[in-house]
Amino acid sequence: MSVARVTEITSSSKKSFEDAMEDGISRATKTLKNVTGAWIANQEVVIKDGSIKEYRVRMKVTFVLSD
Repeated sequence: MSVARVTEITSSSKKSFEDAMEDGISRATKTLKNVTGAWIANQEVVIKDGSIKEYRVRMKVTFVLSD
C-alpha cells in the first residue's frame, strides 16, 4: 500500500503560465521525492502600467511517501 501527500506551491514567471508551471515542477522535484502528479489550483497575473508583468500559478503537487 502506498501513502501519498499533497503540498501546495506557488511559482511565477515573467514569460507565461506554462513557464511558471515548468519552473515550479522543476523546483519541487529537487526537494520532493517520488512526485507523481500536480494540478493547477489557481492562475493569476500581476499587472503594472496596463500590461502583464508576471504570471503566477498555485499548484498542488502529489508525491508518494517512501517506506
